Amino acid sequence: MPTSTTSTASSGNAAPSTLEDVLEADDEIVRSALESGLDLRKYSAQIDEQLKVANQEAVQDCIQQADKLVDLHGQITKCDEVFERLEGMLSGFLVELGSISSDMKRLQEQSVDINQQLQNRQQVRGELSQFVDDMVVPPAMIQAILERDVNEREFLEQLHELQHKLQFLKAQEFKEAKAVGDVHDVIENLKCKAMEKMREWLLMKISLFKKPLTNYQIPQNALLKNRFFYEFFLANDRQVAREIRDEYMDTVSKMFFSYFKTYASRLFKLQMVDSATKDDLLGAEDHVKGGGSFFSMKPHVRNRATVFSLGARENLLSLDLMAPLIVPHAAQQANERFQFERLFRSIQYALVDHCSHEFLFIADFFMVTGQSTVELFSQIMGKAITHLLKILQEKITINYDAISLYICICLCSKYYDLMSEREVPPIDGYWDSILRLLWGRFEAVMLMHNESVRNLDVQKLATPVDTRPHYVIRRYAEFTCALLVCCQLSGKPMDPNLQKHLTRQQTEIEKLLNRLSSQLSSRKDRLICIINNYDVILNILDERVTTDSKERTSFWELQQTKISSYVEEMLNPYFGQLIAFVNECEPLVEQSHTQLLIRYANSGHITDIVKAFSADWKKSIDAINREILTSFTNFKNGTNILQTAFTQLVQYYHRFTKVLSHEAFNECAVKSELINIHHIMVELKKYKPVY
Repeated sequence: MPTSTTSTASSGNAAPSTLEDVLEADDEIVRSALESGLDLRKYSAQIDEQLKVANQEAVQDCIQQADKLVDLHGQITKCDEVFERLEGMLSGFLVELGSISSDMKRLQEQSVDINQQLQNRQQVRGELSQFVDDMVVPPAMIQAILERDVNEREFLEQLHELQHKLQFLKAQEFKEAKAVGDVHDVIENLKCKAMEKMREWLLMKISLFKKPLTNYQIPQNALLKNRFFYEFFLANDRQVAREIRDEYMDTVSKMFFSYFKTYASRLFKLQMVDSATKDDLLGAEDHVKGGGSFFSMKPHVRNRATVFSLGARENLLSLDLMAPLIVPHAAQQANERFQFERLFRSIQYALVDHCSHEFLFIADFFMVTGQSTVELFSQIMGKAITHLLKILQEKITINYDAISLYICICLCSKYYDLMSEREVPPIDGYWDSILRLLWGRFEAVMLMHNESVRNLDVQKLATPVDTRPHYVIRRYAEFTCALLVCCQLSGKPMDPNLQKHLTRQQTEIEKLLNRLSSQLSSRKDRLICIINNYDVILNILDERVTTDSKERTSFWELQQTKISSYVEEMLNPYFGQLIAFVNECEPLVEQSHTQLLIRYANSGHITDIVKAFSADWKKSIDAINREILTSFTNFKNGTNILQTAFTQLVQYYHRFTKVLSHEAFNECAVKSELINIHHIMVELKKYKPVY
């Protein structure tokens, strides 16, 4: 009790809360007492007295607060009891929590087991439900297969479903499923009924190809739309699938055979009547018709332009390559006629189009690839192609138009490439056969042309030979130009076969030119004749042929050689002494034969040359100008030759003055009378043409 009172009192006086604080406080008191000079014993007694008084006051206070302390003690006791009960409750709760944790763990394990069982049951239910759905034959399927038309969408949808059930049934039979026996007969009956209806429909569509004047692509599109029918047969009854395929191949093969037989027969009736014949050859002489006037430069002759010139036929290799086909009855009503190559193009383009379409249809409908597709395609198109080859062979062997034949060769090459671009086998055997026929006939016709040129008797020509271009040479130029343009339009390098024939023909033409020119009396006229003929060849080639050719290069070189000879021949009558002097003395100058040169200087020959040149050079130049410009039919060619002649003259005069500058001619007084070369050049510029 005193302890409580002391504590209360101390608390009431706000005593230090810790021992350290008390000691610090006492130290301060003692320190202050010492500093003030007090006696510690007195001070201690004083403190003891104060403590006694404080103790008494505390006791007295506790006595006064005794009831409250009793109440406080009771309350503390009750609190202890409450805390004791609470501790018991918490201990029980802790035990219960331990049991709940074990229950939760057990329940969690049970939940995992139940969840797994649920998943297993759901999986079994899904598979079992799918199995039942795949096995059961719904009434809608039976109704659609039995009652719907094969063209209807419901039939096709149920046919797909039936195919799925058939595949599923086969898989379950392999697994020996008992449920298969319940639906096997029903599904088989549906399959047989569906196959019966589809077979009848497919054969009916295939029979439509037999009708004449029918667009066969319409039933083909219907077949492609229902391609699953054939796929169904292929999966369930290969014998019926083979029957359908064989029936299609047989029917369509006959259809194409009939089509191309009729089309080719009608088409070739539209061929031009005045096509080339065996008489339309390069060396064939044109017969003069009556009525030629006195002032006429050329006789009226038979027009063979369509045989030796290209005209608009080159469009077949570019603009008209894939033009619409010729319709025989429409062309006949319009009274149209066509050259062989146009008819040939129409047939080949029809073949390429039909082959492309048919090949893609076979691969798509019959679901074949690679060599199998090629074999089916060959069986379908074989008869038509064989017959077409026979017809074309007959027509090609009577074709005498070499340009037409070569155009056909280029067409074959282009259509071959077109089929390759379409990823269709280009029926190599057919193209090889056609090309052999065309090249063989082309070679025969070219040999006939060459032979006609070789056998041409220039002495018996109805038209006398003169220096103007000969009509045979003009034919040759047009003819060669046409072949080179076709080769250019083909987009391929020069074919060795074509080059061989062109080279042979060029040789015959050069021989003919020599024979023609030999009919002229003077060498100058012979050179003019050859140059004029070379010029017409080069002009025609330059006009149309944009690529370099061996023929053009060869003729240009030959022409330049003849021009050089002609210039020498032209200058000789006017400046022959000067030219001879230069040609004789230049080697002596180069070899330093001074004594021989002195003999020339003392002979007086130089004086004659210089005086003659000074007196006549202007008149000679004018005479050369007149003669050259009147000798050549092509003004541009004549002016070029004139400039070549003047250039050669200037060079000879320059060489002449150079020879006279040698020391052997230092004593020649006539050198002072030489015309200044620049004065000559100024005079020559007056004759330079202005284009």
